[in-house]
Amino acid sequence: MKSVRFSRFGGSEVLEIVDLPAPHAGPGRIRIAVRAAGVNASDRKKRAGLMDQELPQLLGHEAAGVVDEVGAGVTGVSVGDRVLGLSETAGVQAESAVLSHWAPLPASAGFAAAAALPSAAETAARGLDRLGVASGTLVLINGASGSVCSVAVQLAVARGAGVIGTAGPAGHAYVRSLGAEPVAYGDTLGPAVRALAPGGVDRALDVAGHGALPGLIELSGGPGHVVTLADFTGAQQHGVAFSRGDDGRALYVLGELGALVESGRLALPRVHAFPLDRVAEAHRLGESGRAAGKIVLVDG
Repeated sequence: MKSVRFSRFGGSEVLEIVDLPAPHAGPGRIRIAVRAAGVNASDRKKRAGLMDQELPQLLGHEAAGVVDEVGAGVTGVSVGDRVLGLSETAGVQAESAVLSHWAPLPASAGFAAAAALPSAAETAARGLDRLGVASGTLVLINGASGSVCSVAVQLAVARGAGVIGTAGPAGHAYVRSLGAEPVAYGDTLGPAVRALAPGGVDRALDVAGHGALPGLIELSGGPGHVVTLADFTGAQQHGVAFSRGDDGRALYVLGELGALVESGRLALPRVHAFPLDRVAEAHRLGESGRAAGKIVLVDG
């Protein structure tokens, strides 16, 4: 099978398409013929040598496709089913992949958009859970037009929370379409939020970083009301919780995606799709900052 791999650290030029033996589904796992796989910032960090140091490395943890092998002990899924999901080990940016966590693909969802959901949904749900966001909560989400943030907005709204989301002027209409009140980044953030919520907000979720934590702490009433998914150093400096998954995963959310999408409470993400053999181009687009949506690799 074809798979994305790199054997040295560097820029997008180190990425290569190699032929590897197809994996098999072990106990409690399924294998899919991959129709689309998500590309995330962590893939670019790994390629650059900023994360895992072993070589060579395969890439990708989220994918959508068609089940073609079911491991021992697995129930509720059959060969031929359309699913989306996550793998505990990298390597789903390939023609075939083993998933450790999965859910049925929403009937109205194409593979490319579905492959953009699992990581963003798990990350967003984990942050909201850590904050205790529920019906009646007013939450400020920093960076509400990004892939994780846009899902976080919609999940919070689906829980019955009120949402204020930060975004650049060009993203305000999009944030509003997701169910949040948009406000601008920067020095005007505090006054803009206070204009909407004079008493401040109940909770704040930081997905964008960029030094926003002091303002989020002030608006939410203290560091205990803030969780960041993006600013590890700032979290240490300001006593804010930092979540990267080792504090518990929100994998249950995969099973909720179908109903949320079909009911219209979760819009399918915007995607930029590239064939597998154009993975280097996909990485360059991600690094450019010009991708107004999630980058995915598709089968041809």
